[in-house]
Amino acid sequence: MDQISTGQGFIAALDQSGGSSPKALAEYGISTNAYQSDAEMFTLIHEMRCRLMTAPAFDGRKIIGAILFEDTMMRQVGEISVADYLWSTRNVVPFLKIDKGLEEAQNGVQILKPIPGLDALLRRATDAGIFGTKMRSVIHSANAKGIAAIVAQQFDVALTILKHGLIPIIEPEINIQSADKAASETLLCDEILTQLDRLNADQSVILKLTLPEVNNSYAPLIAHQNVLRVVALSGGYTRPIANQRLRQNAGMIASFSRALLDGLSAAQTDAEFNQRLSQSIQEIYDASVAGEDASLC
Repeated sequence: MDQISTGQGFIAALDQSGGSSPKALAEYGISTNAYQSDAEMFTLIHEMRCRLMTAPAFDGRKIIGAILFEDTMMRQVGEISVADYLWSTRNVVPFLKIDKGLEEAQNGVQILKPIPGLDALLRRATDAGIFGTKMRSVIHSANAKGIAAIVAQQFDVALTILKHGLIPIIEPEINIQSADKAASETLLCDEILTQLDRLNADQSVILKLTLPEVNNSYAPLIAHQNVLRVVALSGGYTRPIANQRLRQNAGMIASFSRALLDGLSAAQTDAEFNQRLSQSIQEIYDASVAGEDASLC
């Protein structure tokens, strides 16, 4: 809890699921011809993640947490379960992606699909040593009814997560291609504040939000007593652009996926891979710390 609430660094998003794994592998240099089944695909994804997690630069000095996919949670790094390896060996706090994808767009948003067996999944996560969870839904336009629905659903699921003693990462992503992105951000901030004010004093959440059009738009959320951290998703921005935007938003830290993995390849030697990953981690860390430092001014 101390590391997540006050630690310097960022949260690595390593939670590509079944739908996004083929693209993640392709960007890593592994084509669909390299596997014949989902089982083979997930094994390749796990090998890629193990290469990341065991790299010298991937530790708690700059990465305070990492978000995992359910399949990854059930696997091991060597002889150690992934969650235990992250915390006991790398000093990185493990989170779990729990959502099962998105419904079709309605009222300008895509809410979460139902999560069958949620309580059982949360019990397995607790037993595995997971600290918190993450669930992603998407906002495509500034539709007040849709944004209210997406935030209400996120907080409704968050209450179930909190009952299991886990910390929820609430992620209502705003599509960076949205024509009215800034208006969506205003509506979203207001709806989140309404829901936060309904929480008990001992209920804490993390917010994962798209980097805003107007710098420091999320300052009221960062300052709220029930918010442990506000973290930024890269959302399709390149790493340089995402880092630049992050530096301009006091109190936000990164929780990047594509921007973290960009430039890594299965064909690289370990030395090449580790050097490129170390550079990416340093750049994202610097941008995250710059935002933290700005919040103290």
